[in-house]
Amino acid sequence: DLFHQDALLEATIAGVERIVDASRELTPVLLVGAPLRFEQKLFNCAVVIYRGQVLGIVPKTYLPNYREFYEKRQFASARHATQQQVHFLGRVVPFGNDLIFTATNLEGLALHVEICEDVWTPIPPSAYAALGGATILANLSASNITVGKADYRKSLCAGQSAKCLAAYLYSAAGPGESTTDLAWDGHALIYENGRLLAESQRFADEEQIIVADVDLERLVQERMRMTSFQDAAQAHREAVQALRRIPFSFHAPAGEIPLEREVERFPYVPSDPERRDERAYETYNIQVHGLMQRLRATGIQKVVIGVSGGLDSTQALIVAARTMDRLGLPRSNILAYTMPGFATSAGTRTNAHRLMEALGVHGEEIDIRPAAMQMFRDIGHPFAEEEPVYDITFENVQAGERTSHLFRLANFHRAIVLGTGDLSELALGWCTYGVGDHMSHYNVNGSVPKTLIQHLIRWAIHTRQFDEATSGVLQDILDTEISPELVPHGAGDDPSRPAQSTEQTIGPYELQDFHLYYVTRFGFRPSKVAFLAFHAWGDRERGQWPEFLPAHKRHEYDLPTIKKWLEVFLYRFFQISQFKRSALPNGPKVGSGGSLSPRGDWRAPSDSAADVWLEELRSHVPG
Repeated sequence: DLFHQDALLEATIAGVERIVDASRELTPVLLVGAPLRFEQKLFNCAVVIYRGQVLGIVPKTYLPNYREFYEKRQFASARHATQQQVHFLGRVVPFGNDLIFTATNLEGLALHVEICEDVWTPIPPSAYAALGGATILANLSASNITVGKADYRKSLCAGQSAKCLAAYLYSAAGPGESTTDLAWDGHALIYENGRLLAESQRFADEEQIIVADVDLERLVQERMRMTSFQDAAQAHREAVQALRRIPFSFHAPAGEIPLEREVERFPYVPSDPERRDERAYETYNIQVHGLMQRLRATGIQKVVIGVSGGLDSTQALIVAARTMDRLGLPRSNILAYTMPGFATSAGTRTNAHRLMEALGVHGEEIDIRPAAMQMFRDIGHPFAEEEPVYDITFENVQAGERTSHLFRLANFHRAIVLGTGDLSELALGWCTYGVGDHMSHYNVNGSVPKTLIQHLIRWAIHTRQFDEATSGVLQDILDTEISPELVPHGAGDDPSRPAQSTEQTIGPYELQDFHLYYVTRFGFRPSKVAFLAFHAWGDRERGQWPEFLPAHKRHEYDLPTIKKWLEVFLYRFFQISQFKRSALPNGPKVGSGGSLSPRGDWRAPSDSAADVWLEELRSHVPG
């Protein structure tokens, strides 16, 4: 009942005035809790202060009056206010729970404030504010602590930020509050679209400030894409239109501001072990269940797969084996073929046979060279006369012969061809169109990027999903250079290893997967993608690494290198590869934003140009 004492209320106003005066040269927007009397009612308020000015006052809407709470004894709800403006510190100030403080000079910065219990309700005031454009939702809370309550707070803030596609800033009362009947933990949280960015130490003895970078462009992109978000805004149109926008000019700090935000090097592969295991479990099961349903629907019990001894066919073969196990069918129903050509190395050929044997599938070898030579003779290719012409036709004839054999084998054995090509290859167009590795009856890898496939195989080894012999084969496959193995070895080359290097041609997959994620998932401009890539990859000593990744594979890249390979990505992705993605076989979507199927996440014309993206990159990124 001290709130009803004039001396306390007058001291509160004096205290707020001192904060307003002290804020004139400060950068942050300040939110200060205060009991304030207007209209002969007492409101529990958040005072929004910026550089010596009160931008507005937000009263609390929902007043708890249960258990230890009895706020209605002292306070009135925001719904009981009859005025939209109040006189405060000699000025007329906007007043209400419907205020959105919008920065006129920083696109996307729009702040809404609510208080404590407001977020514990089915439809918090911040929900309407988000539908009206607020991207930063803040909550001043005098929430006391009880056992288990912190986790519930986190779920509330995470859920509200995710549903509203917004950042949610929460600050609870801490040391200094009365402990007559309650206790306080000083819990502070920053969430962005369901992701925890920062959290305070609870029960700390000293004052704390937590800081995080919020990506406003990411939130705006998400809202633009999420049609149901816009439908909700339309469904509540009257409430949204009634919101009041309070403009202000935000003065960003001068000089270079370092990025505090953690940007994971592998956006498809979480560094956190618990999330990592969950991601691996989900990926395998999505792939397995997709293939199980396709086999059930067709009434077919066998699959045909080409096994190269490389990463992608290894992952697909593992998925096929687990699928047969789940269906109660023998692994011998997997008809696996390794098909050496003119450039197949001894190492990959051996690994293919070892893998097929280790997994207990029906394995055979078919030498495609005779069929390829007949094709060379038929079309008059110089290689038919033993001339060393290793052009794109030379490569694609081999890829085509392999695929042609697989489809005819599937016809012959009443099976389906299981595709092995991955998401990264589809993004870069690194596959042979039509009668080539581009085509299959069903592709379990089409939505899985190369870095995730590498991670899944490492995970299978380190969590002992298979016996030691199989794990040994998997490790040898991981250690092998990624290569299409279509161009023969030159004089002096090691015949046990591939003669070609895919990554020397199209760039490191770890970088290109990073570019793929931010270009397709969020639509970021190339210069921002390069900035994020440099922050993630510029220093190998910064940030977390997946624990299974050996030290010699923990790379770093300077900005010119990132720019070089991003140019390659943009050109190949936007200009020369879409026609392949427009004719993809079926396959399950695995990750959010992780499908390039025209029936899924990505639709684009096959004859577009990359000029806009390349020009933006070249104009804004040095090096």
